[in-house]
Amino acid sequence: MKAAVLNKLGIAPQYLDFADPVAENENQLVIRVKAASVKNLEKGRASGAHYGSYTHLPVVVGIDGVGLLEDGTRVFAMGVTGMIAEKALVNKGNLVKLPEQLDDVTAAALPNAVFGAAMALRFRAAIQPGETVLVNGATGVTGTMAVQIAKHYGAKKVIATGRNQESLKKLTQLGADETISLKQSDEQIIEQIKTLHSNTPIDIIIDYTWGHPAELILDSLKGGGVNAITHRVRFVTLGGMAGDTIQLSSGILRSSAIEILGSGLGSHSKESMHKLFTEVLPEMFNLAADGKLKIETVTAPIKDIEKAWNMDIPSGKRLVIVI
Repeated sequence: MKAAVLNKLGIAPQYLDFADPVAENENQLVIRVKAASVKNLEKGRASGAHYGSYTHLPVVVGIDGVGLLEDGTRVFAMGVTGMIAEKALVNKGNLVKLPEQLDDVTAAALPNAVFGAAMALRFRAAIQPGETVLVNGATGVTGTMAVQIAKHYGAKKVIATGRNQESLKKLTQLGADETISLKQSDEQIIEQIKTLHSNTPIDIIIDYTWGHPAELILDSLKGGGVNAITHRVRFVTLGGMAGDTIQLSSGILRSSAIEILGSGLGSHSKESMHKLFTEVLPEMFNLAADGKLKIETVTAPIKDIEKAWNMDIPSGKRLVIVI
């Protein structure tokens, strides 16, 4: 079969021949892949810089994708073998049947963003209808998804932060009620968050940046007095695009009701991961099929994988390889 094959860490995968995958037990099957997305995780593993980098080469890249079962049923699946290939090996328990009206490219682009948004909101933050959500770093693919899903889960108000003013404007059409430009001065950002928090207390922060923007948000939520009663805020971080560490004053936590959590593969229970495939993804695929959940994509054929891998993809768009 043809596949996106990585021969050496630190370089782009190439369009080459590779042995067909073969099922090793009754829980596995081979699917014909139609589309697979390229995410930062794939690139990190292929670069050699990620803690989960590939250890055995050559290897086919790609974590998940959309394909066909033997009977023609279209499914989303996590790959046992690399998914950017004509064929891939998958586990039967990690399949989600796709709505007929949902196209392959959108279906391949959605799941990673859904995992990074819906799982944080539903299982880590335990969002309740009527709450106010701030999405920090909302102009990326997953942040854009978080804005939409927060509204779907019943958020009364969604606040979006980001550096791209054009992208922030688009988010107001997708559910954001307020936007905060991270290009402002620190003082302006803190004052804007304090004002919003005073008017409509923030219940949940979904954070994709960490680093200095997270420091500013936490500082703005600091309590202000011996007798002050502060509002409970669940701060859930999912990434470190602005830096992997922060400076956090003990006083901020002691003077406020802030709870800091993480959301990622290691933070979710077996039960919530099961619900990802049985409840969360099916619901989100149906929303997308009905036009109620949107994601922007850039596509490239698998034969152009080497060129596409190094493309500068605009913020807020997901690269999808079509097979």
